[in-house]
Amino acid sequence: MGILKNLFITVKVFLRISLVILNNIYCCPTYFIWMLVFQPLRWLKPRLYWHIEGKFFHWLLAMVSMWSWSAGYAIAEAGDDIRQCTEARTLVLVNHQSTGDVPMLMAALNPKRGVLPNIMWIMDKIFKYTNFGAISTLHEDFFILSGRTQREQAIVELRQHIRNSYIPRKRKWMMLFPEGGFLRKRREVSQRYAAKNNLPQLQHVSLPRLGAVGAIFEELHPDEEEICTDKLGNTAIFPPDRFGRRDNDTLGYVLDITIGYPQGNPIDLPTIIMGQRDPCTTTLFYRLYPISHVPYGKEELTRWLYDRWEEKEHMLDAFYRSGQFPSRHTGYSSSPLPPTQLAQSPLRFLMLHLLFMTSSFFHYKLIEFGYAYFNSVGPL
Repeated sequence: MGILKNLFITVKVFLRISLVILNNIYCCPTYFIWMLVFQPLRWLKPRLYWHIEGKFFHWLLAMVSMWSWSAGYAIAEAGDDIRQCTEARTLVLVNHQSTGDVPMLMAALNPKRGVLPNIMWIMDKIFKYTNFGAISTLHEDFFILSGRTQREQAIVELRQHIRNSYIPRKRKWMMLFPEGGFLRKRREVSQRYAAKNNLPQLQHVSLPRLGAVGAIFEELHPDEEEICTDKLGNTAIFPPDRFGRRDNDTLGYVLDITIGYPQGNPIDLPTIIMGQRDPCTTTLFYRLYPISHVPYGKEELTRWLYDRWEEKEHMLDAFYRSGQFPSRHTGYSSSPLPPTQLAQSPLRFLMLHLLFMTSSFFHYKLIEFGYAYFNSVGPL
């Protein structure tokens, strides 16, 4: 029986790897070709171009969502109702455990209308040199430099990207992993820093870094009116200095997502592709904060972040022991919803496969025709 099971898993892994490679072949090139075809719209009708690009980007992420769904890796959602922020500018903060975090988040957001077309991912610059990195470059996601020596330059570039891309492209959600790396790589460094600075020792998460979060807040936090009183008691109210920004150019919410893997065993990208692990459910716990409820200022924001991550530690500890995040009586969420398993649409997956395969076949025949035509004409 053990031999048959191992044989089944081996065949399954081989087939899934082949299908994922094939999926990339008929999805990625046709995306690039369509973006090249629509390139004139980028200058003539930029809003239309970015609307079309956002649709294609969502469809590609739906393909990635299908990888985890087809392997039996389901997603359950718990915590606050986040429907009110899907159309608002929202900074999303997520704990980072493995290479599977991003595909699982893509799967969670795939059924939510309007989120993935208008999202901006902030990821390590190393991912820029992958096939999906090229797609993210066209979508104008941000690739952040890692390492202490390049930290200041990375923050400067992030500020520029927010001004030159995130705001003009009318992006909504901005995805950030404040820990700056995977838990297994960051835990020891985080614990040493905590010991030196009298901070909590965390096991299930690592301490978040303020750099990118602080820069995002300084660029997108709604400015407040300044009230000044002179020596004679006269009061003047000065409007906020927005540097030309409009109200809808500022953040509306901060969404804190805690990813809980079964038994604390993260799913990584190779596992999602190969599907050799038994089917399981990953739970995402949402905590939504209106921007007015989040403190603004370096020390206050740092304390607020540390408090949220310390709460994540307690929440994950409870989750790993019981299989469930804490209930509504613990105060971690203002109005938590019961865990609900997310449903994907097999019909939509099928239609997207047919769309990309038909599109790839059309582009292939078009290139083949052009090649044959120029060969028949010959040199002038």
